[in-house]
Formats: sequence, C-alpha cells, structure tokens
Amino acid sequence: MSGWFVYLIRTNKGTLYTGVTRNVARRFEEHDSGGPRAAKALRGRGPLELAFQCAMRSKSDALKLEVEIKRWPKRRKEQLIATGPAFLVEYLGPDYQGMLEPS
Repeated sequence: MSGWFVYLIRTNKGTLYTGVTRNVARRFEEHDSGGPRAAKALRGRGPLELAFQCAMRSKSDALKLEVEIKRWPKRRKEQLIATGPAFLVEYLGPDYQGMLEPS
C-alpha cells in the first residue's frame, strides 16, 4: 500500500477543491484551520466538508488522477462523490482500475 490519496473538499458555497496527500485527516485539518498550510483557495470558505477520498497505488497515480479530476466540470465531480471510486473505472475505463488501492 502506497498511502497516497486523492480527495475532494466542499466549501460552504459548494465549491469543490481537489488535492493529493498521504494523510487525509491531517491535510483536511490544515485546510479547515485556515492556517498557513491551508490552500489559499479554501481560506475563509469554511465550514469545509471532506466529500470524497480514494486510496491510490502510487504518488504518480494520485497526481495523474488529481489533474484529471481538476479538468472535470462540477457535475461530473458530483457524480464521483455520489458513486464513489467505482465511477472512476466506469467513466475513465479499466486502465484506472489498476491505479486504485483495493478497498
């Protein structure tokens, strides 16, 4: 297990922020606190909600998926949140199955 995750955070206005980390709980707390390690895009936009997280096989895979998700319209991100990691394989194809950590 690599310990890399892709996550989505929802702001108080419904905006979705996508990121990558090794420790989702720690990173969410950094964002939620609004401190110096929080993403500027999230500062002052709380309360925040962790909307989605997905374990990946490697840092490289996590970064690739992060870039892919950031290109998506909000509607597709909402589908991902509602459906979970199975949506990635359904939407992106079987090549992405190998990127996901088994749950």
